[in-house]
Amino acid sequence: MTAASLEHATVPADTGEVTLLIARRVEPGHEALFELWAKGILETAAAFPGHLGYGLFRSSGGDAPWFLVHRFQNREACRTWQESPERAAWFADCEGHHHTEIARRQLTGMETWFAKPGSTRPAPPRWKMAVSATLAIYPISVLGSLFLVPRLAPLPLLLSSAIAACVFNTLMTYLAMPAVSRLLRGWLTS
Repeated sequence: MTAASLEHATVPADTGEVTLLIARRVEPGHEALFELWAKGILETAAAFPGHLGYGLFRSSGGDAPWFLVHRFQNREACRTWQESPERAAWFADCEGHHHTEIARRQLTGMETWFAKPGSTRPAPPRWKMAVSATLAIYPISVLGSLFLVPRLAPLPLLLSSAIAACVFNTLMTYLAMPAVSRLLRGWLTS
């Protein structure tokens, strides 16, 4: 899948799913052994409750990494796999395979704010998501500055900032972003 096609790919609605993306660099001449190991660990993970699927993407050559992808039903299913003795056994048995992890990302994505629950639809371009998020945070910032921040002023800076961040994040997640994404749905998908 190319970067251009990824921009128009469908994303799951916000159901709490987690995608784990791992990049591993494999030393030249050890690709076949790594691929056997990778397929084994991916298939083992697939047997875990809450595992929704996986993928293995080969290196494009040279120093480019290989990518392993896992999808989990939720954070708990992901954590269960990550902390499992089965996973630990695969890593204990990779000596001599000549590969190292160079990056790991756990994705839940802001994109899910823009999806209708229970359905899939094209992910909007990032610039449209940024505009939407700005429109959502602006009134929260203004109202917070007028009403919340003055009441938090007597508190220590770290505590008052933590409270403000918690309130702003909660309002963004449960009120502002769902409302903005509904109001702008036509524009976001055009």
